[in-house]
Amino acid sequence: MKELLLGCSGWNYGDSPDKGGWAGVFYPDKDIKRLRFYSQFFNTAEMDSIFYEKFYSKMTKGTFIGMVRATPDKFQFSVKVPETITHNKRLDINKNAMADFEEFLDKISPLKNANKLGAVLIQLPPSFTVNDFKKIEGFLDKLPSSGYHYAVEFRHPSWKTEGPWDMLKHYNIAAVMTDSPAKENLEFLSDVTMTTPDHSFIRFHGRNTKGHYWYNYLYSKEELKPWVEKVEQIRKETKVLRAYFNNHYGGKAVINALQFKQMLGNKLSENEKNALERAQKYMPSIQSTLSVL
Repeated sequence: MKELLLGCSGWNYGDSPDKGGWAGVFYPDKDIKRLRFYSQFFNTAEMDSIFYEKFYSKMTKGTFIGMVRATPDKFQFSVKVPETITHNKRLDINKNAMADFEEFLDKISPLKNANKLGAVLIQLPPSFTVNDFKKIEGFLDKLPSSGYHYAVEFRHPSWKTEGPWDMLKHYNIAAVMTDSPAKENLEFLSDVTMTTPDHSFIRFHGRNTKGHYWYNYLYSKEELKPWVEKVEQIRKETKVLRAYFNNHYGGKAVINALQFKQMLGNKLSENEKNALERAQKYMPSIQSTLSVL
């Protein structure tokens, strides 16, 4: 069986759970060194904060050197491409999107140099439709290919056609498989097993349909069961599978990631069992608090 990297989308959630954080649910307190603690339980993390310009603009190579030092040797970070490139410039190479992308790769280079860079996630905005096909194709054609794993996440139902998969296959880029609310009409991204020989990528967003936050959602084991068989099949077709739980609100991602690890036939360590039990005991009180807000 090929390599499986399983973790959460983000780790720096220091608030109390009623504010969406993990303090008390997973982290013993709000002051603990969160990345160092997180990496005792998971072998990968998806870095989402870099997507936001207000955070990305303050990051330097030193940010990523610190991440390298805080984690074990074989730990990997999958990194989301900043919104300036994907959402503001919409991958338009005529607006210097590629120059910005090369600057981004240079900034995160300490991860690559330390063999801790997982996949580079190109998440398209929901308004980016199949009519923008030539724009993404032009961008992908210019991507530096040496030593990188790229993954593209479509977020509009118009991409449910053969053209995008053929394009990604041509460039050896993984299509991100997702689990998200049914009302978004993105179920086809759960059905697609578009892998590359090198890697595959799954994101569990959550299925919350109340308000704006998909990720305030705790999956039941029954909801995760269909993914077990799918993951087993994907692992036969690709060298590395990276899967991330993005339902991070209040520590729900931690619970589901550890549960899913167990459902895939992996034995949890005593630390992992204790972390899971502690989070599960905490969850009912969080749910009751949120229900009266």
